[in-house]
Amino acid sequence: MNNRFNGAHKASYLHHFNFLLLLVSAVFIMPLQAEESPVEKRVGVLYWSSTIEGQVAMRKGIEEVLEGSEVPIRYEPLVAGDGAQGIRNQIKQMKAMVQSKPDIIIVQPTNNAVLKDSLIEANQHGIPVVAYDQYILGGTLASFVTSDNFQAGYLNGEYVASSFDQEYEVKIVMVEYPSVSSTIDRVEGFLAALKNNSQRYKILKTYEAVEPVAGKIAGETIIKDFPKRGSIDVVFSVNDGGGLSMVTELQKAKRFEILHATVDGDPISIKNITKDKGITQIDSAQFCAELGRVTARTALQILNGEKVPYQILVPTFPVTKETLQSYSGWYGIPINKLELPWNQKNWEYKLKAKH
Repeated sequence: MNNRFNGAHKASYLHHFNFLLLLVSAVFIMPLQAEESPVEKRVGVLYWSSTIEGQVAMRKGIEEVLEGSEVPIRYEPLVAGDGAQGIRNQIKQMKAMVQSKPDIIIVQPTNNAVLKDSLIEANQHGIPVVAYDQYILGGTLASFVTSDNFQAGYLNGEYVASSFDQEYEVKIVMVEYPSVSSTIDRVEGFLAALKNNSQRYKILKTYEAVEPVAGKIAGETIIKDFPKRGSIDVVFSVNDGGGLSMVTELQKAKRFEILHATVDGDPISIKNITKDKGITQIDSAQFCAELGRVTARTALQILNGEKVPYQILVPTFPVTKETLQSYSGWYGIPINKLELPWNQKNWEYKLKAKH
């Protein structure tokens, strides 16, 4: 009797012990198997310049988001550099990056056309490419993030139109750069605003400049071509890279009768707007770091398997003496809304998405 009882008791004890052992395994072992570390993602990032402050701000925004990613990220930054050598450098960098087969590539193209072959190769390998600031002609981008450059030019054009009588034919000099999509869009926006506001105008001459050396030459040539005061009403420059040095030459020649409208929001240009004798009256400023943040967030969404818009436009802000206090600068976070004093229209920060 006692032996049978002890045997049954022992069997029951072993049954409960085995059950507890299985329970412990379920609690402590299974979660370890379920919580394996996520696979690290490789992100190739190709920057244009390390000397142009607006582009440095874009880089800061990109890296701020990548470094704060919940998914493990290893990003590999490369800088092309300025001028023709920078273009050649980026062709090689993009080709090598594609061949290394990262999970995604973020690139600010130095030129619209030269990365076409590498983009097509990336498409063939199934590597998504997100371009920002400039477009790539040929191949297929996963997404393209840029400032609303048409809006930037349009805001300039609206301001110019509000500064002159509609019946007066405004004499305009254009300082442009038809080699990249962003500057082309700015010119189109500027002219569209003049037309939509029924403003008469005449383009006297066009010059090319997007960097300081060319800008200085443009300024000197404008003075030689139009030496008489009052022969020019407005100079529109597509960016501050060339516009700032051009303005320096015009102001040295005391051409303070000229209204200068520009794009970018360079801190020096913004400071020029505050000067009593400065000719710069409006600068459609970019939110450079925010553009970088939006770009990086878009890339992370793609890595997460989410659908993203094919194109995302980040608003620009019209900085004048009246609106200066509402602009957060290249590195700041944009305000939500503002009524513009020259036409009582509402400006608002709202991303535009095209699918």
